[in-house]
Amino acid sequence: MKVKPTRIATAASLAMLGMSLAAQAQQAPAQEPAQLEQVVVTGIRASLQNAATIKKAASAVVDAVSAEDVGKLPDSDVGQALGRIPGVSVGRAFGQGASVSIRGSDPQMTYTTLNGQTVASTGWYDQMDIDRSFNYSLLPAEMIGGMEVYKSSQANLTEGGIGGTVIVKTRKPLDLDAGTVVLGARYGTGTISDPEKEISGLYSWRTANRSLGVLVAAAVSDGDYIRRGVEADSRWSSDVAPTAFVQERKRTALNVALQARPVDGLEVGLTALSMKLEADGSNASDYLFHDANCDKRNTAVISAFNPNGMCLHSTTTAAKPLANQFFQVWARGAEMSSDSLTLYAHYKLANGKLDLVLGSTKAEGGTSLTTNYQTRSWSDASDPAWFGYFRRPNWQGTIDATGQQMVLNPTSAQSWDLSALPKQLAPETWASSRGPNKDKENYGQIDGTFYLDWGVITAFKTGVRLADHTFEKRSFRPVWKSTITPVNTATLFNGSVDVGGWNVPRANIGAMLSNTAANISGWNEDRSGYGELNEKNRSAYGMFEFDTEGLRGNFGLRYISTDITSTGYKFDGSALAAGDYAGNLNWSKSTTSTSASYNDVLPSVNLAFDLKKDMVLRVTASQAITRPNFANMFGVTVSGYNDDRRGNETWTVGNVGLKPQKSSQADIGVEYYYGRGNLLSATYFVKDISNFVVAKTTANQKVGLVDPLTGVDNWTLQSFENAGGGRIRGIELQANHAFGNGFGVIGNYTLTEGSAPASSYLDQLGMFTQASKHNVNLVGYYENSTYSGRLAYNWRSKYMIREGAFWYGNRMHDAYGTLDLSVGWNINKWLKLSLDAVNLTKSDDVQYGAAAASNTGIKDPLRAGFPAWSFQGETTYKIGLTAKF
Repeated sequence: MKVKPTRIATAASLAMLGMSLAAQAQQAPAQEPAQLEQVVVTGIRASLQNAATIKKAASAVVDAVSAEDVGKLPDSDVGQALGRIPGVSVGRAFGQGASVSIRGSDPQMTYTTLNGQTVASTGWYDQMDIDRSFNYSLLPAEMIGGMEVYKSSQANLTEGGIGGTVIVKTRKPLDLDAGTVVLGARYGTGTISDPEKEISGLYSWRTANRSLGVLVAAAVSDGDYIRRGVEADSRWSSDVAPTAFVQERKRTALNVALQARPVDGLEVGLTALSMKLEADGSNASDYLFHDANCDKRNTAVISAFNPNGMCLHSTTTAAKPLANQFFQVWARGAEMSSDSLTLYAHYKLANGKLDLVLGSTKAEGGTSLTTNYQTRSWSDASDPAWFGYFRRPNWQGTIDATGQQMVLNPTSAQSWDLSALPKQLAPETWASSRGPNKDKENYGQIDGTFYLDWGVITAFKTGVRLADHTFEKRSFRPVWKSTITPVNTATLFNGSVDVGGWNVPRANIGAMLSNTAANISGWNEDRSGYGELNEKNRSAYGMFEFDTEGLRGNFGLRYISTDITSTGYKFDGSALAAGDYAGNLNWSKSTTSTSASYNDVLPSVNLAFDLKKDMVLRVTASQAITRPNFANMFGVTVSGYNDDRRGNETWTVGNVGLKPQKSSQADIGVEYYYGRGNLLSATYFVKDISNFVVAKTTANQKVGLVDPLTGVDNWTLQSFENAGGGRIRGIELQANHAFGNGFGVIGNYTLTEGSAPASSYLDQLGMFTQASKHNVNLVGYYENSTYSGRLAYNWRSKYMIREGAFWYGNRMHDAYGTLDLSVGWNINKWLKLSLDAVNLTKSDDVQYGAAAASNTGIKDPLRAGFPAWSFQGETTYKIGLTAKF
């Protein structure tokens, strides 16, 4: 099938067959492959038909999510919508689809683009890994026209996605009718979280002759997300912490698109997208110390923290009370934003076309202020925050950690209120900090497509892409006022929150942050926490497209070259200046830089055989890379200095010379298209991945810095190197069928078997992060001109969660399944009422230790199957009204 060459060439990988790339060739721009002209579709079946058309017409292995109408993605959550695609699994750590894993690969191996270009992203708090993944919780579903997932590579796709490339598409004004107006309002509530309110709107205008158009779209949502469950740390006295996490979320997004066709053959445009998530949060834990009442232990896990083995079961009565009680609240001022500005031009030649893209994307995030308030039942006169005893009800009942989920069964009332707390509280001076991050890329690319009549060769595509990418992380420690002023405890709390079946005071996040800030006179930079990475990426590509009777596709080469510089402060024995942060001892105020470079050539070939009119045999082979995580390339990073945990002092030395991970990959699949949008397909894929980044850890090392808590210079030293390889192989099965009576079904199943070097992970388990062996989607729907409904079930088998921060570490997430419902009523041709229900099964998040009991390199509760964390499942409901004119 020959595809009309009417769209910008974006994902075509073109080998300069018979032509050599110049030694100084630049990196080719990442673009999408030529596709059918975009069509505005409405409804579930039309959306599926559009997705099937995109899949069939593409040369590469592509799956798509198409909007059912303007402002209406099939799911209310962008990550959730991607999770319906075969081979795609989504992480929902904080109730939203935030990270995307493709075909059993790590989420950082997924490269996300906005209209084919990089989109900057950072995390929103200080214990998130600093990697290259995009956080999809930033992106409102109403802003999206569709998404395409490229699972095989092409020469004109920007490098970076071993797992795959996600192209998020926003709308253009000349694709819509003049004067299009879409307004939406939704109200949501959950079985745990507080209500959420959302409003969105889109206006698109164009001239009658389609020579000029303007589109403006905006979305705002506001509500509090609550996650409650049990966090078992077992680092003090087999402590178990029923915990409530509360996040005050406000998300805003604005998209402006200008599009003009001033003369025949020329199109120019400007797209600006601004996204922001304000995410101040609190983590309140009601600690239970049950070790003294332990009646069953796991003696296979012995450490300084648990010398007698880990407590697996305890029974507490009035005659056997808990020895101590403890209550702690972490509060964080957190947010992240991402802004992208892109200028493009498209010019038709007599026998081809030229495309130019210039743009910039930047993001800011991290934690603006972290603080901690705590109180306990034992006296410590040296603690300036100590103002009286903590008098919560004594725990009576059982704590059962023998399974994969911690089970707490109180036999007496456990709820308590402000009367249990001291009358006054002050922030913990050791715990406060700031950790802002910045991410920015400036880019430019030019592409040329030249139509040829060389027998089966129909076109040659070539291009160059230049990008300058900088990521900066910083850390600051407070300069406290000479007198820390405590405040009335009642001002720091507002209402109550459920932590584990009983209520405790709910933190007033704003009051805690304000009170802490009022006790701080200034900030010192923690020079061990500063790092800047600058990458100068260049690429060039050449790709031929061919089309003959029963066969079409492309083949090409992509050349990449990267120069990277890592900058940090010198650790040179400098004396500590008066008033400086104590952790800056031996750190100079001067910076030092180290540099490295690498280059590579990435071939690709994509073949589509038309076995008959509606049956396609697809074969691909390519090489792809994923650059190392930023966190592994910074200079020196110190964690655990002068905190409240002995033994977690870690000195991490990054390696700017790390090479990208590289995959040699192939696909073979058969696709059968019948009717309108109906599809049966089966695909086998394999990825052989080399250059894994391995963490080397050595205990009991002297670095020249004495920790105030321990009083000694004794650190765990961590460094990184490339070593080892891994493999992913699997099968994707997919079926879409629409019956003639308005009903339809969608189903897909992915089997993924992956093996990674065990030495790459502290848990010593050779499993890819967030990779499930089994992934299933089943959807049934009904639709007519007035009503629509969809019932969707997603299930994935167990998978590893790995967070670089020491506090959380590595743990297994149990198998997880959700049942979601969506119904709609077209009141008239202008108004539509919708109802969405997510996770009707209230599936819990269950996470447990998976490493061997003998693995002493990780925390005790992350070994031997101990139930480290579990969070209660929540059903959320949203009702919405959309008006379209």
